[in-house]
Amino acid sequence: MTAPLTPPPPPHQEPSREREDASQPQQPLQQQPSLQQAPDGRPRQFWPEPSGGSGFAPAYGQDGPGMKTELREAAVVTVAVALGGVLLGLLWWWLAPSVPLVGDIVENRWVVYVKDSEGEQAIGVDGTFTLLALALGAVSALGAFLVRRRGGVPLVVALTVGGVLGSVLAWRLGVWLGPAQDVIAHAKDAGRGVTFSAPLKLGAKGALLVWSVAAMVVHLGLTGLFGPRDPEAVPPA
Repeated sequence: MTAPLTPPPPPHQEPSREREDASQPQQPLQQQPSLQQAPDGRPRQFWPEPSGGSGFAPAYGQDGPGMKTELREAAVVTVAVALGGVLLGLLWWWLAPSVPLVGDIVENRWVVYVKDSEGEQAIGVDGTFTLLALALGAVSALGAFLVRRRGGVPLVVALTVGGVLGSVLAWRLGVWLGPAQDVIAHAKDAGRGVTFSAPLKLGAKGALLVWSVAAMVVHLGLTGLFGPRDPEAVPPA
């Protein structure tokens, strides 16, 4: 007699299981943020795009305009602030106190001296220029901030350079509009013992920097108080 045949073992079930797994929808992997360097040099968190795309989608927008735009705006601010020196020169010439001089003849020679040696008119001339430059510096900083809310190195440099150029222009314009520089000729024209006004003169040359300093300080304060803020980093879920 022959022994009964043993039935073969059932086939391996792995292929069917793989087909079942393939038919079930796959769960998306949890997206994790990555730390990358932003254009401004500071680290920023970036999140991968939910579908497709190339790489990562930044969590923040671009910080301000491009460098070319900033340089173009800085050039416009520099020219505008420098031209404001015309207004400063006119105001200085109009508001500055006059220094009285008197001409006399000593040993057949004309001499000119200050009529009131203890007067403070000369100090008032420098003080008037300083106060006007301080006010125009604050106004120019406010105007630049209202036009462009963001700060930036090019804008600060533009305010500084424009303030210096405007102060120099105002100084030279005021001197040109003021009384004649040749005081001896002026004394001869006025006559002996007749009072006339001295030329407009800026004794304290440091006043030429007041406009720039005031503009930088005011613009820095406005940007710190009312400028845009960087959004807070979104923590991962």
